Amino acid sequence: MNLYEAKYPKACQCLRKDKEVLFTFFDFPAAHWMRLRTTNPIESTFATVRHRTRQTTGCGSSNATLMMVYILGREAEKRWRRLNGYEHLTKVGVGIRFIDGVEERKAA
Repeated sequence: MNLYEAKYPKACQCLRKDKEVLFTFFDFPAAHWMRLRTTNPIESTFATVRHRTRQTTGCGSSNATLMMVYILGREAEKRWRRLNGYEHLTKVGVGIRFIDGVEERKAA
């Protein structure tokens, strides 16, 4: 950080202040890191919906639009691939800690 301090003091201060939040992904399994650091899954999911709603002129009521978005989302879901390290999801869900991407082992 000292390398950039003189030229970018505000940026370095901001990084120092938000360090814990910026590196939260280290608290998850290493297999999940690739997906945690990207917004591509969100963008890909809504690309189909965005394309279809743009092509459809006058979707009708807001209820009809919501139903169309729901059905398009369900169809897109069929082509999703499984998350790397999906077997760790239940561990994360029940609160098992990961340190630097590795499951924390309790001493016996």
